[in-house]
Amino acid sequence: MKKKELLAPVGNCETLVQAVLNGADAVYLAGKKFGARAFANNFTNEELQWAIKFCHLYGVKIYVTINTMIYEDEMNECLNFIRFLHQSNVDAVILQDLGLIKIVREKFPNLEIHASTQMHNHNQEQLNWYKQMGIKRVVLARELSLKEINNFKTDLELEIFIHGALCISYSGQCLFSSLLMDRSGNRGSCAGICRLPFSLYEDNKLIPTEGNYLLSPKELCTLNDFEKIMASNIDSLKIEGRMKSPYYVGFITRLYRTLIDSYEQNHTCKVGEEDFKKLKVLFNRGFTNGFLFDANFKDLMNIKTSNHQGIYLGEISQITAQKIKIKLQEDLHQEDGIRFVSEDKGMIVNFLYNEKGLLIKGAKKGENIYIDNKINLQKKGKVLKTVDYKLENSLKKLPERKIKISGDMTLKVGKRIVLTFNDGHNIIEKQGSIVEKAQNTAVSKEIIVKKINSLGNTPFILDQINIDMDDNIFISMSELKQMRREAIQELTQKRENIIPHDFLETKINILPEKRYNKPSSYTNINVLVRTEEQLQAVLKAQVNSIYITNEKLYQKYQLEKNIYYRLPRVKSNFNIFNNQNLLVEETGSLYKYHGNNNLVTDYSFNISNSFSFNLLSDMQVERITLSIENKLEDIRNIAAHLINKNQIEVYLYGRPEVMIMKYCPLNNLVNHEEKCNVCQNKHQYFLKDRNQKLYPIISNIAENHLTHLLYYKPLNRLKELHEYLNMGIVNFRVEFFDETPEEIESIISKIKSVNF
Repeated sequence: MKKKELLAPVGNCETLVQAVLNGADAVYLAGKKFGARAFANNFTNEELQWAIKFCHLYGVKIYVTINTMIYEDEMNECLNFIRFLHQSNVDAVILQDLGLIKIVREKFPNLEIHASTQMHNHNQEQLNWYKQMGIKRVVLARELSLKEINNFKTDLELEIFIHGALCISYSGQCLFSSLLMDRSGNRGSCAGICRLPFSLYEDNKLIPTEGNYLLSPKELCTLNDFEKIMASNIDSLKIEGRMKSPYYVGFITRLYRTLIDSYEQNHTCKVGEEDFKKLKVLFNRGFTNGFLFDANFKDLMNIKTSNHQGIYLGEISQITAQKIKIKLQEDLHQEDGIRFVSEDKGMIVNFLYNEKGLLIKGAKKGENIYIDNKINLQKKGKVLKTVDYKLENSLKKLPERKIKISGDMTLKVGKRIVLTFNDGHNIIEKQGSIVEKAQNTAVSKEIIVKKINSLGNTPFILDQINIDMDDNIFISMSELKQMRREAIQELTQKRENIIPHDFLETKINILPEKRYNKPSSYTNINVLVRTEEQLQAVLKAQVNSIYITNEKLYQKYQLEKNIYYRLPRVKSNFNIFNNQNLLVEETGSLYKYHGNNNLVTDYSFNISNSFSFNLLSDMQVERITLSIENKLEDIRNIAAHLINKNQIEVYLYGRPEVMIMKYCPLNNLVNHEEKCNVCQNKHQYFLKDRNQKLYPIISNIAENHLTHLLYYKPLNRLKELHEYLNMGIVNFRVEFFDETPEEIESIISKIKSVNF
């Protein structure tokens, strides 16, 4: 069995201390830029240096997340930040950007790289490529089952999430927040659109559902299946929560630390009822064991609310304008937080009264209590306890985490005192003065052991000590104390610091001079279609290339000029393709099919700089679609540093996919006897948001019923076409969803009619 690493989330210095002292083997965190949790406090460079030393003192590894898309004008700054991290002895960097990975591997060959889950890591071919790229560890997609993970054949380290918030979209493949609110999940500023309410529509008809939070999953919690995870081939067990409080992170870390240690000792791990209750009151949206254990959609989602649920506190028995009376099913104290389910309102209990109307500090389960109706509550119903003030205060008290060391001491008359400390990796030796024979009272071994063992507030504990000494000797206790202090100080410094890495370059500057090609005088229109009717219309319009989403339709028309089959974005089985035209959407297909097929890469690759672009170009990719998230100036910066701009493809018109999910909202129909027809295309389904925007839902049986959510309207960047042409760009993507043949003809004609 592989020894498992417990990896804890850290959003600030206080949380780091909680994670380390509660038993984390490693932590992950971010600097002030380039991390996928931009709204966490994160760390300044000075704090990062402190954090690295603090973690290494306790034998804890520290990984820094740089798991975002990197824009062209950020590349030098990002690389110099990584250089700083490497010189500061960080253990690994967690990266998303393909071009950045390639450069880091070249510039810093000894720096460990982890492939972020933002890279959409879900198949064997990806692992094969990452090994070739020099990646050490892969953070796997949350959608993978434990069985799928155990079937991977690789010597790369594998990391999974075991607890915390779930993203319902495959990571790195969500554009919802970016397109709707200009807050990119690929840039660390996701607005959490999936936690908002939606209604479900079939054609123009509202479909009743049991709740309106149709994209909001429960919290991942693997406690009940943890023995299976411990028996797996997974190396690192990751807790989500860089936005969570220090005491939450401390408690969750300690809870899983206990389970890991228990399993390693006796192959069992159980969670007590009291600990589980504490876990629920700290934070939960309901718990699921997730796709790791093939949870069905009912177990996966909490569509009734996206709020923290806490624990059941009791029922309201009486409401007046002044007071609310509650029959308690759990203890309640002043400063606890509660939520009233009937009106979804919450409050802190500042004042608590007994049945006589007297102020009290707390009440027990079974008692009736009163609280002030300061939120104008009108409806009776369930009450939840969402903050436990006493629990949170108790968790602020830090536990001790001691580092076991062994000691050796030699005390021979006429020779120098020798004291050695050994932590299993470092050996510190200190020599003192010459040992003398005692003139009066000799120093006993017990006194010496007591002095050496007095490690006080240091993080060390003496596990064992061997003393080789003559009888009837005298040594100075103050000298012995000084030797012990100096040895511990040196051992601390040894553990905190590894020899710094030397670099020839004092500052990295890898951006070449800008190249300005002459403006383009023509356009290549490359069109994606979803139906045969659309295909016929596009063929008639005489575009340059056609992308087809249906494999049978592709096989029927593939002899036509420049017809491409768009492969699924989530792929585990790889058919044999030779000399085919393929639009690939994920890195496994790129690695599998490059070299013996004509490939175009899709916007799902999140290409936002020339270095990622050139990496794909070197793999003989014919055209490379830039990320939809690139603004006009971003594209201009990329194009300026490319020799061959003819490989660029820019998204010009269409409804992008804002999410791809292993979950289908149609499973939340109130009438469960109704069958979902989304895969049969008998009806058109939509999600409607609070602003009455309709997002089409599409699915495909051939893709194992994966669900694609499209944007509520077509993106239309035809006004920017002149700007692109002036950059020397010639290839433009157009995608059709429900446009009629007449509309298709009109859109293509508009592009062709642009005056060059």
